[in-house]
Order: sequence, then C-alpha cells, then structure tokens
Amino acid sequence: MNYNPKRTRFCKQHRGRMKGLSYRGNRICFGRYALQALEPAWITPRQIEAGRWR
Repeated sequence: MNYNPKRTRFCKQHRGRMKGLSYRGNRICFGRYALQALEPAWITPRQIEAGRWR
C-alpha cells in the first residue's frame, strides 16, 4: 500500500512549453562566434559548458 502525504509545503514548478521567437538574449555578447540551436530544446548548463571553446 502506498502512502501519500495529505499536503506538501511546495509544489513542483512545471516548465511549460517553448513557443514563439526569442527577442531577448539572442545577440553575441562576447567574442566573434556563437552557437546556434537548430531546433528548440531544453539544455542543461553542462551542455552549454561543453560547447564552450577553451
């Protein structure tokens, strides 16, 4: 038998869905080159760091 709490203190936030075009944060700030995504997807900070050139 599974036991569930009657109430929890905080609800988990839902991510929603990605739609529309980005108008903010779509310019290159540092350097001359940038990565561009070909399709919309959630990416993690680890994936962003993996794409950086050192």
